[in-house]
Amino acid sequence: MLMHLRLTVPTELSDEVVELLESHERSANLTVLAGASRSPVGDLVECDVARELVGEILTRLTALGLDEDGGIVVTTPTATPFAGARRLERAAPGDPDDAVIWEAVIEQAYAASRPTVSYHVFLVLATLLAAIAVITDSSVLVIGAMVVGPEFGTVAAIATGMVFARRGLTLRALRLLVLSFTFAIAVVTVLAVLASLTGLVTSEMVSRPRPQTGFIWHPDRWSFIVALIAGAAGVLALSTAKANAMVGVFISVTTVPAAGNLALAIGTWTPSEMRGSIAQLGVNLVGMVVAGVLVLVLQRALWNRVVTASQRLFARRDPSL
Repeated sequence: MLMHLRLTVPTELSDEVVELLESHERSANLTVLAGASRSPVGDLVECDVARELVGEILTRLTALGLDEDGGIVVTTPTATPFAGARRLERAAPGDPDDAVIWEAVIEQAYAASRPTVSYHVFLVLATLLAAIAVITDSSVLVIGAMVVGPEFGTVAAIATGMVFARRGLTLRALRLLVLSFTFAIAVVTVLAVLASLTGLVTSEMVSRPRPQTGFIWHPDRWSFIVALIAGAAGVLALSTAKANAMVGVFISVTTVPAAGNLALAIGTWTPSEMRGSIAQLGVNLVGMVVAGVLVLVLQRALWNRVVTASQRLFARRDPSL
């Protein structure tokens, strides 16, 4: 898999950038449009690079100061049906699916820490679904609430900020996580109070035996273990762009269901379930952050060696390609 780099390069950096890309054996289709850039004044430089080596090139471009004085845009082509692309892919170490572009991971973390309206709306709706799941004792609705909840990206952002020593990122993501859950729980609590006043929901409906959803407010050692595993899988999926694995992460942790159960318990004043719901929410969030930090630390330290060993062991590519 190739990735496309589009660089707006100030005149004073142009020779160094072009020399870097020309000398790199894993780049192709180098194009230089001299004087094409108006802001900054300079050249437009484009090339295609094997995904496995994009991170290395971005690091070197950053060292030249292009991230401060120019522009760097990385995109993924829909298809690259030419022989040169196949040669680059064969020659690149590892597999493109295993490549980690740390600049993209950090940028994604910053995006996940922004307090957008849509983020809050999705979390409120997910918490509301979880509350209804408690009332109806529906495991299907619990799963639905888990999938709708947007909080994992923010959890991953906290871990990313800690590993990369981005204190501002960590604090911003932590603040978003705390305030968004507080807001969602408050909204659903108000709705639960209104439903209680109209007789639609009662304390007995919340405290009665619930075979399908009783686990929500009963955290145990497995809650933490599952949170660790799900957090590790989620951060690995985000760092290697495996979006299809995220659904499994969403439906493995009990963050949103615990928030919904807590809101309902407060709204109907069912103290017996409040402490357990808070504990479940905390256990899952802490477990995911801990796992995220560990995975990112191990990836930064060992990932390239693991990928290389895997390539040797499993013969990742057919030589005929």
